[in-house]
Amino acid sequence: MATSVRASEPKREQAVWSGVQIELMTIGWMLVEAIVALVAGILARSVLLTAFGLDSVIELVTGGVLLWRLVTEARGATLARVEQVENRAAWVVGVGLVLLCIYVVATSVAGLLVGVHAAESLVGIALAGASLLLMPLLAWRKRVIAAQLGSAALRGDAACSITCAYMAGALLVGLALNATFGWWWADSLAALALLYWLVPEAREALDSARAERAACACGDDHCDD
Repeated sequence: MATSVRASEPKREQAVWSGVQIELMTIGWMLVEAIVALVAGILARSVLLTAFGLDSVIELVTGGVLLWRLVTEARGATLARVEQVENRAAWVVGVGLVLLCIYVVATSVAGLLVGVHAAESLVGIALAGASLLLMPLLAWRKRVIAAQLGSAALRGDAACSITCAYMAGALLVGLALNATFGWWWADSLAALALLYWLVPEAREALDSARAERAACACGDDHCDD
């Protein structure tokens, strides 16, 4: 018989709906962040800012999947169903992050070799500053809720929020150096620095997906619908 993960206890149910609210906030901000960063990055010819926007799109997708997972738990769903969605999300995130890493390397190296001068972007600087303030707060709240639910997925999402904060810091430094000193190459170098956070995040997502697939291949009960 499939195991239900319905949030039957009042405290757990409250924690689940708190998770739903925090994910809605995350999705709302990621939508703004993605649109602003991509538009500003393309206009300024900034690899760094564009990469930040693409990462926001990936986090927007994963936030949506996690929101679905929390809502289905609140409404009543089988453990197999929830884990199936998390596994699919891990593959989507992992592949997306690998592609993002390839994009960052290719465009950054090409920009340095060709000498592409990214224009200063005050909008990008403001966006990075806002993300640097907001994302750690969201990550802290997600960790609290994840501990209450015992949710590895939500803990992983909190890690993504912290990663976004680090990326915002690198973005802020790169854009500020370009705007203040005209160091056009700082944009590409700072973009390459993002790999410090992107590569481990991609590896973790792919390892998680492989582990879940291996468990299903062994015929674990939780993989059955």
